[in-house]
Amino acid sequence: MKGPVLIFDSGVGGLSVAESLRQHYPNTAMCYACDNAWLPYGLRDDGLLAKRIVAVCQAAVDACQASVLVVACNTASTLALENLRDRLTIPVIGTVPAIKPAAAISKTRHIGLLATKATVGRPYTQRLIDNFASDCLITRVAADALVVEAEAYLAGATPDMARMQAGLAPLWAAATPSSSAYPALDTVVLGCTHFPLLKTWLEQLAPVPLQWVDSGDAIARRVTQVVDELISDQPDGRCFTTAPATNLTAGLARYGFKAPQLLDVGMNMGAEHR
Repeated sequence: MKGPVLIFDSGVGGLSVAESLRQHYPNTAMCYACDNAWLPYGLRDDGLLAKRIVAVCQAAVDACQASVLVVACNTASTLALENLRDRLTIPVIGTVPAIKPAAAISKTRHIGLLATKATVGRPYTQRLIDNFASDCLITRVAADALVVEAEAYLAGATPDMARMQAGLAPLWAAATPSSSAYPALDTVVLGCTHFPLLKTWLEQLAPVPLQWVDSGDAIARRVTQVVDELISDQPDGRCFTTAPATNLTAGLARYGFKAPQLLDVGMNMGAEHR
């Protein structure tokens, strides 16, 4: 039997990708790994972080004997995707903000990009816009606080609506019709895999109906292109973390994963770099 699909993220955001994959292919065997010891990635040195990502992914691939690795993190994909493909002998699939599909469905040609500060400001994000949405107005909103809310939600807390509302104010302003020369945005790219976990609350807070686009479905389709057979009679469901995370056990179970096991990534890449 082929090994499972391994989904990797800095935190719990990759669970939104796991959910998309499971919706399309419910019998797919999956494992999950997150580098919660170094969360959030956006605050780390790029060079050191790139080495860390390779070390964690290599350890996780070895632990679950994966047949494909999905890097469900924009920052990790930007920094380490090529190194991972050079190091690993299995297919590696990365994540980018869903600018292209958002541009395909926007009627007003005004799109909101809701992402972390690191993703909003990276050159590769601008290249995506230039290549696929050059005729669109892009309102970029850095919403790192939503990562914290998503992590807390998986740990059993209810998202803080007031805190979310404050962080989303620039997005709502662009979505509300006004006397501005620019049309109101009608489509929002969820440019961090954590954000689809909060979609129910985002829809509640939005002042007008919006189209929400994330990378989950595109990643699921890509997985099927690189893996011959996804169906398994014995779904794996193992989860690995780089720091103790018993508070996530119940949340992980909602997405079909077992209680997290501690992953050994080596003494040189441990908590001393936190």
